[in-house]
Amino acid sequence: MKRFEGSSRRRHVLLALLLALLSLGLWWMPTGFERPDLNAAPRTQARVLETDDSRVFRFGIVREGVQELRLRILGGPFRGQEVEASNQLQGKMELDKLFRPGDRVLTVLDVEGDRILHATAVDHYRLDTEGLLLGLFTLLLVAFAGWTGLSALLSFVFSVLVIWKVMLPGFLRGYDPLAVAVGVVVLLTGAIIFLVAGVGRKGVTAFLGALAGLGLTCLLSVLFGGAFRIHGAVKPFAETLLYCGYPNLDLGRVFLSGIFIASSGAVMDLAMDIAAAMHELRERRPDLSMREAVASGFAVGRSVIGTMTTTLLLAYSGGYSTMLLVFLAQGTPVVNVLNLQYVAAEILHTLVGSFGLVAVAPLTALLGGWVYFRHPAASCRRTQRVPAGEES
Repeated sequence: MKRFEGSSRRRHVLLALLLALLSLGLWWMPTGFERPDLNAAPRTQARVLETDDSRVFRFGIVREGVQELRLRILGGPFRGQEVEASNQLQGKMELDKLFRPGDRVLTVLDVEGDRILHATAVDHYRLDTEGLLLGLFTLLLVAFAGWTGLSALLSFVFSVLVIWKVMLPGFLRGYDPLAVAVGVVVLLTGAIIFLVAGVGRKGVTAFLGALAGLGLTCLLSVLFGGAFRIHGAVKPFAETLLYCGYPNLDLGRVFLSGIFIASSGAVMDLAMDIAAAMHELRERRPDLSMREAVASGFAVGRSVIGTMTTTLLLAYSGGYSTMLLVFLAQGTPVVNVLNLQYVAAEILHTLVGSFGLVAVAPLTALLGGWVYFRHPAASCRRTQRVPAGEES
C-alpha cells in the first residue's frame, strides 16, 4: 500500500510540473491577434485632479459627449506629470463611466519622445483590488486545502490560459467552434480532475463520469439547439464581433458550444463527489459487492442532485435578473416571455446543462463500482481460521 501511495504521489507531482510548464508556455505564446500599435502605447495609473462636464449632454437617462479631465500620472517614466485627458461617452450605460476628482483611472498615453501629447482615460483602475482579492482567495484556498488547494489553483490558471490562448483564437480562426470547445473541455476536464484527485482510480472514475455527462450535454445541445431556432446573436457583443471583421464566424455553433462549456464545471464537481464517495467506500468497506457499492453511489448521487439541479438555474437567473425585472415591471405575459429567443436561450442552457448533471451521478456510480469493486477485496477472500483450542 505504501508503495502504491508513493507511486501515486510521484505521478501527481509530475502532472503538476507538466501543467506548470504548459501554463508558462501558454503565457508566452502569442494568440495571433495582438495589435502592436495598441500594445505599444504606454498604460499607467493616474489620479483625477479636475473634471469638466460642459461637453457632456444628457438624453433621458443616458449621457453622450466627452468629459475632459486633468490627471496626475502615478507611475512609469512620466510619474508626477499632469496631463489633459478625455473620456468619450457612447450613450450606453453598461459601457460609459463618469469620473470624479480623486478617482484612480487606467490611462493610455500618446507620447512623442519624452513628451505626452494626449491621454485617454480607459476606466477606473482596478488591478490592485483585483490582485488583492485573488491573493486573499489563494491564501484561503492553500490554508484550508494545502497541496490540493495549490493543485486547484494551478488548474484554475491553466484553464484560463487554455481558454484565452487556445479556444477563443481557434474560434476566430474559423475552426468549428463545437469541435474546438469539445477538445478544450476534454483537456481541461482531464487536467483539473487528475490534478485535484490524483492519477489513480479516483481520478479515472471522476474523469470517465464527467466525460459521460458532458457527452450527453453536447449531444442534447446540438439536437435541441436547432429545434429551439435560436441564433448565436442573442449573446452580448455577438453583433459587435461580426462588425469587427468576422462576418463568417458561426455564432450559432459558438452559442451551442457555450452550453456545455458553462455546465462542465458543475458536471466535474458532481463527478468528483461521486468518485470520492466510491473511493471512501472502498477504503472503509472493501467487502462490499459491486452491486452494493453502486447502490450506495446512487444514494449519494440522489442527495447531491437535489441541490445541484438548481445550480445552473440560480447562476443564469442571477445574471439576467435585470431582464426579468423588466418583464415583471411591464406586466409581460408569461407565454410571451417564454417564447422570446433570449429567454428561450437561457432555458435551453439551464435544461440541457441540468440533463448532464442528472446523468453524471448514476453514470459515475456505475463506473466507480466497476473500477473499485469489480474484483472482491483480497483480504475478504481469505478463510478466517480460528486457532485450535479457542473454539467456544
